[in-house]
Amino acid sequence: MLNRYENFSINSIIGPNTSLKGNIETGGFTRIDGSITGNVNARGRVVIGERARLKGNVSGTAITVGGVVYGNVIAEESMVILSTALVLGDIITRRIQADDGCLIHGRVLVCPDEESWSHAVSEYRDDQGIKSALPVFSKNASSLRAESGDESFRRGLFKTEPVTNGA
Repeated sequence: MLNRYENFSINSIIGPNTSLKGNIETGGFTRIDGSITGNVNARGRVVIGERARLKGNVSGTAITVGGVVYGNVIAEESMVILSTALVLGDIITRRIQADDGCLIHGRVLVCPDEESWSHAVSEYRDDQGIKSALPVFSKNASSLRAESGDESFRRGLFKTEPVTNGA
């Protein structure tokens, strides 16, 4: 649960005119007002300002979103979604507050007890592990299809005909 005497000093700031590509790991309170393409993993609070843009997953203890997040969110304790926010991805948290006017496109899982929290996070991480392996398999499969398709064209098995409008 949220510690009443938690240190609220900001450890990391991504300013309004800052653009980053890559993953970020921070040890405390993180404020984002710029643009990030990559994942943000914080061992503290995360505030994503109204003009911020994040294309990647974000995790932290308590997360407040005022800008755009195009990715999944895991908030260990709580999540606040302000009226100016747009979240395009799944949310897993223990408590949530969503202001009128915010937009969420994705699944929202609120897990009040430890068992449901552990299960949801474990399932999410398993799913992410499988998805990260898929490009490797799909790349190999598509290259195999391309090679066999090229050979099929050479053998004349597929014939191409011009597409007409029907007029």
